[in-house]
Amino acid sequence: MNLVHTLSQTALKHPEHTAVIFEGQSFSYAQLNTYITKFASGLSKLGIEKGDKVALVVGNSPHFIIALYGALKAGAAVIPVNPLYSPDELIYILTNGDAKAVITLDLFLPLVEKASPILPNIEHYIICETKQEHPYDFSDNKLKSFTNVVGLGDLTFEGPELHEDDLAVILYTSGTTGKPKGAMLTHKNLYSNAMDAGHFLGFTSTEKVIATLPAFHVFCLTVALNAPLMYGATVIFVPKFSPSEIFKIIRTQKATVFAGVPTMYNFLYQYPEGKTEDFESIRLCISGGSSLPVALLENFEKKFNVMISEGYGLSEASPVTTFNPLDRPRKAGSIGTNISNVENKIVNELGEEVPVGVVGELIARGPNIMKGYYNMPEETAMTIRDGWLYTGDLARKDEDGYFYIVDRKKEMIIVGGFNVYPREVEEILYNHPEIVECAVIGLPDDNFGESVKAYVVSKNPSLSEETLVEYCKAHLAKYKVPKSIEFISELPKNATGKILRRALKDSITQS
Repeated sequence: MNLVHTLSQTALKHPEHTAVIFEGQSFSYAQLNTYITKFASGLSKLGIEKGDKVALVVGNSPHFIIALYGALKAGAAVIPVNPLYSPDELIYILTNGDAKAVITLDLFLPLVEKASPILPNIEHYIICETKQEHPYDFSDNKLKSFTNVVGLGDLTFEGPELHEDDLAVILYTSGTTGKPKGAMLTHKNLYSNAMDAGHFLGFTSTEKVIATLPAFHVFCLTVALNAPLMYGATVIFVPKFSPSEIFKIIRTQKATVFAGVPTMYNFLYQYPEGKTEDFESIRLCISGGSSLPVALLENFEKKFNVMISEGYGLSEASPVTTFNPLDRPRKAGSIGTNISNVENKIVNELGEEVPVGVVGELIARGPNIMKGYYNMPEETAMTIRDGWLYTGDLARKDEDGYFYIVDRKKEMIIVGGFNVYPREVEEILYNHPEIVECAVIGLPDDNFGESVKAYVVSKNPSLSEETLVEYCKAHLAKYKVPKSIEFISELPKNATGKILRRALKDSITQS
């Protein structure tokens, strides 16, 4: 079984059921499957064969789903790319990933055009047109219209035989610790994680899931796209996150599930016009991407009378390994328990499992674990050992089997020989009623090796550094208290809204 086959089976059984809603337009499963099949056939007629790599530089739109599933049906491996990347970043990924074709929205064509002169191996640029009038010269042999590629295809196309260990997607990591690495995910990886995550979260065909996370990101790809489609549910595709738009969509579409990162929950919580009744139809909120501050989680749940299930995942695991279960009390601050068919444990530097409550590295294994990094055997061998994926995240487990992320292994701060976990300090700061966002990093210190520095976004312009330091002293051991606190208007974030501590460190290095 694979994602493409499952969707086609749903289209046969429930052809009229709504698969996707996008800006007021609805696509039934039968319609979606027709577009996917014809696009796959069109790709095949262009010479895309099994094993070829196809890059997807597309934002949140139906084009993304059609192109993703169509390329998979044609036997290609898909490389989803962040449309916000610079030409240099795009060139690196397309070159490293050996892309043969690029599918892009016309909005992002300028980015692709800047990169294309030094990408001789790209044979096709397929343009998803969003406007009726366009300046594109489709007489250029390399430039194709998405609509025309669909028109090339036919509904009798079955595609090559797909095996569970065939490469399906290459997901490039964000590169927070160096050059991005391409995590190779198989059809089995994607299918099993969508199936297991959807089952764990109780997805059914009556679900209406809001997909406002970037579709190229693995969190959205599995939890808000693949899993709902696998269970015959409806995906409400939102091009760009906006608190007012999310509240409007929930009210008008009677959405049942919202998936977001902590930054999104913070914006929704802070939105002055947000009311409890706005979330009446929502049965479940899902959080991932980075740790959700406990204060924000509890305040959000209280304000909107809805449960947030926080989970954990990473690109190399397709991505989900844990979620807070729905049949037991949710534990604030926890990433939950093992999802079906996935095992997690905490180990020391020797790879030995540590006792309950002891901090160590989180490792995972299951049918969702990647094949390896594309063309990087040494990095693969360091990350996957004896079938276990070493995540690089520090965590602990309690007596009930719930896991808690402490911090990134490489972001731990050592002050005078004592370990300081940035998240621990951030949790204290988030509890302060006048703080909107914060991030903590370590800086070199002549006397103690490292010192703690905090960056804070506050709703009160008169809040002082001295006041906050005293506040931290009342709640933290002396060595954990920030030596300095800097107030800024906004924290640096990636495309998914994840706060980038490394960018803060780099800004100090460059200044």
